[in-house]
Amino acid sequence: MKKKLLFIVNCPDFFLSHRAPLAEAAKLNGYSVHVATGKGKGVEKIVRNGFTHHEVPFSRSGQNPVTELKTLYHLFSLLRKVKPNLIHLVTIKPVLYGGLVNRLSNNIPLVAAVSGLGTVFTSSSVFGRLRRFLIKKLYSFALGCRSVKVIFQNPDDKSALLNSGVVSEENTSMIRGSGVDLEEYGALPEPEGKRVQVVMAARLLVEKGVYEFYKAAELLESRDVSVEMKLIGTPDPGNPKSLSELEFESWKEKSFIEILGFRSDIAEQYANANIVCLPSYYGEGLPKSLIEAAACGRAIITTDSPGCNYAIENGITGVLIPPKDYVALADVIEELVKNTEKRQQMGKAGRAFAEKHFDINVVVKHHLDIYQELLNND
Repeated sequence: MKKKLLFIVNCPDFFLSHRAPLAEAAKLNGYSVHVATGKGKGVEKIVRNGFTHHEVPFSRSGQNPVTELKTLYHLFSLLRKVKPNLIHLVTIKPVLYGGLVNRLSNNIPLVAAVSGLGTVFTSSSVFGRLRRFLIKKLYSFALGCRSVKVIFQNPDDKSALLNSGVVSEENTSMIRGSGVDLEEYGALPEPEGKRVQVVMAARLLVEKGVYEFYKAAELLESRDVSVEMKLIGTPDPGNPKSLSELEFESWKEKSFIEILGFRSDIAEQYANANIVCLPSYYGEGLPKSLIEAAACGRAIITTDSPGCNYAIENGITGVLIPPKDYVALADVIEELVKNTEKRQQMGKAGRAFAEKHFDINVVVKHHLDIYQELLNND
């Protein structure tokens, strides 16, 4: 009889972009794959790909207790219905809620993917510290089942939860991001005969560094630097930290920045660019955009903050700058615009780094080994 593997992810599109190759490999290895997510356009594709889908009402804000209790109830019902042999939880809310429900029900072997700790572990306000204390307690209970493996994408997140007593070393594993298809994201030579292009692709949130990117673009124009600054992404109306629609529309009128909106052809966008930038201070796991940029052989500029600083080798595959420092961002962009040899050497080193650490086949195999280990120990 096939072992049942249940993924719990808040957003269907995130499952498709970050975990679909793993689910496909699990299916080929004899697992019956179930996927629980909230509503979204990606649900149809999940079903079309041969996975059994279950809808769970994950809220965006998490501020309505009635809504959150409804989510927990649906998760309880889901576990009773599916009776999985193994659960894989992805992103913060599914890890906390899915782990909590699992502890209180069947205590099934559990994989928890901590793909970033978000802003709760970086806030220094009184409310932020109180929230962090409560979240640590939740993590401790949610990840305290009898058979668990917690996968971290960077050592900062791992240290944060180890030092808090949330997990023990033997129950952790380190996998550097969600992997990238090295054939789809191939390393092509930089385009010739055009101005240097700098691309940022991200959710348009404050903590992702969108304002720093905008201000750096404005500063570079004032310096008369020959560069094209391109921003890929759209506002997120459900997130209070998102760029507003009004700002988004006004930015489209600016001469120093090009707003491309949502794009699905990221590999092509990176191939047409010279530099990829992500000035995030969000509390990332390991940003997929930087993994893809490295695979495409592009120099990277990002911040010296958890997750981002683990995606590059500073000075070799890219450059780290201080968080929230748009002047430093503009300075490094200007340097790499003018120094073609250095920029292209970083791109070549980035491709080699991606081949060593980010190959989707290696990432998938590591996950499948963890699955088998947990099932063998159950």
